[in-house]
Amino acid sequence: MHIHILGICGTFMGGVALLARAAGHTVTGCDANVYPPMSTQLEAEGIALTSGYEASQMLLAPDVYVVGNAISRGNPLLEAILDAGAPYVSGPQWLADHVLRDKWVLGVAGTHGKTTTASLLAWMLEDGGLNPGFLIGGVPKNFGVSARLTDSPFFVIEADEYDTAFCDKRSKFVHYRPRTVILNNLEFDHADIFADLAAIETQFHHLVRIMPATGRIVANAEAEALARVIDRGCWSELEWFNGPEGWQATMDEAGVAAFTLAGKDLGSVATPMAGTHNLSNALAAVAAARHVGVPPPVAIASLGRFEGVRRRLEVRGVVKGVTVYDDFAHHPTAIELTISGLRKRVTGGRILAILEPRSNTMKLGVMKALLPDSLAGADAVLCYCGGVDWDVAGALAPLGEAVQCFDEVSALVSAAVAAAEPGDHLLVMSNGGFGGIHEKLLAALA
Repeated sequence: MHIHILGICGTFMGGVALLARAAGHTVTGCDANVYPPMSTQLEAEGIALTSGYEASQMLLAPDVYVVGNAISRGNPLLEAILDAGAPYVSGPQWLADHVLRDKWVLGVAGTHGKTTTASLLAWMLEDGGLNPGFLIGGVPKNFGVSARLTDSPFFVIEADEYDTAFCDKRSKFVHYRPRTVILNNLEFDHADIFADLAAIETQFHHLVRIMPATGRIVANAEAEALARVIDRGCWSELEWFNGPEGWQATMDEAGVAAFTLAGKDLGSVATPMAGTHNLSNALAAVAAARHVGVPPPVAIASLGRFEGVRRRLEVRGVVKGVTVYDDFAHHPTAIELTISGLRKRVTGGRILAILEPRSNTMKLGVMKALLPDSLAGADAVLCYCGGVDWDVAGALAPLGEAVQCFDEVSALVSAAVAAAEPGDHLLVMSNGGFGGIHEKLLAALA
């Protein structure tokens, strides 16, 4: 089969392309700007890429066009596909039909921590000898790729609640039909497509409704919204973590994590992962891995060999005693957890938080009132205002002299470098490329 993917350089659609190629299909694709790192990863697999969405790509005459959710009506190639009556399908639907159909799917859903938890789960299965396939919205360092296809019956997928495509406004995760699912947490996000938290809860219950009776849901007892979702009806096996009963984990000051189930000791391991949120992610992964036969002591031991995920408190370099980090945090809760996690990891030095409010929700200003508290754990805040049409400086005013706002990345870089002292930590948080700011900071520091 020849598939042509619209929006191929996105993390998810690029992953679909790699899986399709591994399955023996002919794959081509296009994007508004063909850009690395996904473009180089795709080209290395022999996938031909086109920059732009010109209707002339209809001459490729693929068997089906796979349309990413970034593609909207008015896109020239999409309009040509519709006018011609050519076959098209969403990325999640194609994946479900051609990759996941005969797999035991383990889905990881939630507002925060999906990428880290899915990476942990895939590694626990790998270390347990199960050789899983996976599709993750990031690059686990233990694997070096965001997606792979194997002959194993097990497949781990980051189960996103964002909508599927222009033609399908259901959440992506309803297509995956998981047999094991982690419900990590649930807060309001994606204000561009959801009116309120209740609307997202409804989508999560759609996921619960399609779980088989022999399937298992591993849910966070600390999330009130998840309790409401389950209260709507649950027909599968259900295990709670972080509650007074069920799965629990603690971490001591030395970074040793200990795990229990119904009060029974399961084992402990030293881990470099910082923060209570990552402990919770690990706990959920241990619980889910047990459902497919990985004994908890084996999964816990593998946690000690987990190398982390790119763009999750990833150290990009150290120059003259100043450390530059890259992190994907863009929701206020994730920002707060990232700062607190770094604070627990380091000894000494200031944290200078460098933020790009780039997500669609942030651009709408829906959560601007939550930003000051989420950033309060940093010693200083430098915020980029480009692309945002609400008053960022006004929203961050409660932070007082600790905050500076900039319309140009170059000015922000200059200010950060001028303020940085040996031992400091420059924590860059964005869900985009942020204009290559990490390299610019390291170069300016040198």
